[in-house]
Amino acid sequence: MKSPCLSLFVWIFVLSASPVLAQNSRPGDSLASRPAYQAVRLENEPQVDGDILGDPVWQAIPAIEDLQQIRPNYGAPVSERTAVRIAYSRSTFYVGVVCYDKDPDKIVISDSRRDADLNDEDSFLFIIDTYHDRQNGFLFGTNAQGMEYDAQIDNEGKGNFNANRQQGGVIGGTNLNWDATWTVKTQVGNYGWSAEFAIPLRSLRFASGDLKTWGLNFQRNIAKNTETAFWANLPLGFDLKRISLAGQLTGLSLQNPGNLKLIPYVLGQAVRDQSVSPTETDTRADAGLDVKYSVTPSLTLDLTYNTDFAQVEVDDQQVNLDRFNLFFPEKRAFFLENAGQFTVGSPGEVDLFFSRKIGLSADGSVVPIIGGGRLSGKVGSTNIGLLSMFTEAVEGSGIEENNFSVARVNHNFPGTRSALGGIFINRAGLGSAPDDYNRVYAVDGKWGIGNKAEVTGFLAKSLTPGIDSRDHAFKLTANYNWAGWNLTAGYTEVGEGFNPEVGFLQRTAFRKPELLIFKAHRLKNAGNFLEIRPHTSYRGYWNFQDQLVTSFWHIDNHWVWRSGFEVHTGINLTAENVLQPFNLAGLPVPVGYYNNEELQLVVITNPNNAFSLSTRTFIGGYFDGKRISNSGTANFRVGDRFNSSLTFSHNDIKLGSGDVTALVGGLRLSYSFTPRMFIQSLIQRNNVSEITSVNARFGWLQNANTGLFVVFNIVKDDNLLDALNNQVLTIKYTHRFDLVK
Repeated sequence: MKSPCLSLFVWIFVLSASPVLAQNSRPGDSLASRPAYQAVRLENEPQVDGDILGDPVWQAIPAIEDLQQIRPNYGAPVSERTAVRIAYSRSTFYVGVVCYDKDPDKIVISDSRRDADLNDEDSFLFIIDTYHDRQNGFLFGTNAQGMEYDAQIDNEGKGNFNANRQQGGVIGGTNLNWDATWTVKTQVGNYGWSAEFAIPLRSLRFASGDLKTWGLNFQRNIAKNTETAFWANLPLGFDLKRISLAGQLTGLSLQNPGNLKLIPYVLGQAVRDQSVSPTETDTRADAGLDVKYSVTPSLTLDLTYNTDFAQVEVDDQQVNLDRFNLFFPEKRAFFLENAGQFTVGSPGEVDLFFSRKIGLSADGSVVPIIGGGRLSGKVGSTNIGLLSMFTEAVEGSGIEENNFSVARVNHNFPGTRSALGGIFINRAGLGSAPDDYNRVYAVDGKWGIGNKAEVTGFLAKSLTPGIDSRDHAFKLTANYNWAGWNLTAGYTEVGEGFNPEVGFLQRTAFRKPELLIFKAHRLKNAGNFLEIRPHTSYRGYWNFQDQLVTSFWHIDNHWVWRSGFEVHTGINLTAENVLQPFNLAGLPVPVGYYNNEELQLVVITNPNNAFSLSTRTFIGGYFDGKRISNSGTANFRVGDRFNSSLTFSHNDIKLGSGDVTALVGGLRLSYSFTPRMFIQSLIQRNNVSEITSVNARFGWLQNANTGLFVVFNIVKDDNLLDALNNQVLTIKYTHRFDLVK
């Protein structure tokens, strides 16, 4: 594979200057033509009530109205008039938008839950690059109901193109668990709808001073047309997170607003474990504290004591139908805030730092966190991240007291989309065991070649007592992404002795070449048919004895309609070399080399409809037998308050040693009384381990994800007729005190 990979690297760089591809670019694709808007400084602040048309403060501010579609009619003006105004005061950043609509009765409001997906309804979003580093930013949005959506964007929202990647909380550099203190109000009328955002400057991170420039872009979604439009137009295949192509907000004169927050919590919990005692209930009360202090407007210190995550949703159940480790994503808000600054490696495959290893054991049980701190943010063009956490020993488990420390530095080279950084990760046992430590050192970087191509990579070494050879890992990736083309080639190597104990390895000791050739082609005069996306990808895993372990070649095309309906038709050519026998859901798989083919079909219906469906089916060979696999999600909503989704994964596997049917199902139900008051439940069933679980949560939010939470968890490990094994009721209240305003 070395020769094809080298050829594709060369091809990527040739294409970056290719006139054939350049002719598909629009005049607005160059940075020189990015739009700009002069910020308006306010002495008299608007009343935040959603009324833009009737507020003289807003009407005195010039409006931006020149949005352009990216879907369905690329480059055409937005089909409904949209007027955006931006202003700021000494303490607050304001955005006001009027989304005119000739048919206001057709406005779609699908969800009122905080941070719910806004792409399947009428909505407005904007992104601000407060450091103007063209890589990182803050994303805000709302719908006509006034739902609050905010996210932290790192590295332009880019993740890894590894098909096995599963991320929750942080998805491709998009951190939905970042929750700031801010306000949005909306109104709906015969003109359409309007929204008014008021974001305290102390909720953001920025460099103070005069005549500052921020990156800026905004997006309007119009559900009746399945339409998306941007202010700073983007090439096909990009979204709002492509900050390097954003417009500019100029003329900002900003002062340090000061920021000191105390966030205490109190908690009461009742636990009944019927497998231990059918009648006894254990109760406990607890309290803890988080402190957030802005050392500078761009550098924040977070301290935590007696940290608790009782309000976090439980993990999705999974069944391991392969030989390698399952990935359970981080969901705890403290670790997800600024998580992008600590990310090095290939997420979901080779994570050098995986915060889930702090406070959770290998089986997912809780390890009490005594406390710790984090310093994160920017100094000039350099990202800084320092983290130190202490955990308690767990009696009878062999888990000792530990300190986990991470130091991360990453320097952005202004105007180049390039960066260079390093990370140090350390676990130090605080018990009596000698030489109880593990360390990882790494350097990483990104070289942005214009706006179309980039080369990224990392080089890491672990240090573990008793391991002194092949303790390295590295990856190098080249990518060309422009005008619908996405060409990627990469090589990853993980040595046999590489041991990141505070990281995650999907598999150990491998060498992996991979490549992707993808083209999105927007059709003209094709009626309701919008786009095709032919592509192929390959990844192969070799061990250090030059034996192929896994090979996966995917050939596919996406067929996309204007309504949002999609069909993906593909074929996968796979090879699995089983060097040691293993059990797959209880069935033995013998040593052998298995070549197989499988058909793949994906169907996605219009997500703007009250009922939508996304399914994925595989039919073909599997190890020494056959597999039919169906998985997907069915969504159903009633109005904007009730939402439900049924997720399912059904695998019917017939191997030489026997048959197995693996079924994992999950039903999510949610009802929003208001955008800040909700009840949610997650019911899951796993027929392989015979585990049924229920997680029900009531939340009454105040701001930035603080407030009252009532959580009820049930876990039972037998059939539905047996008594419940474990029940936990938790009541938690958190409050945010702003001591410096």
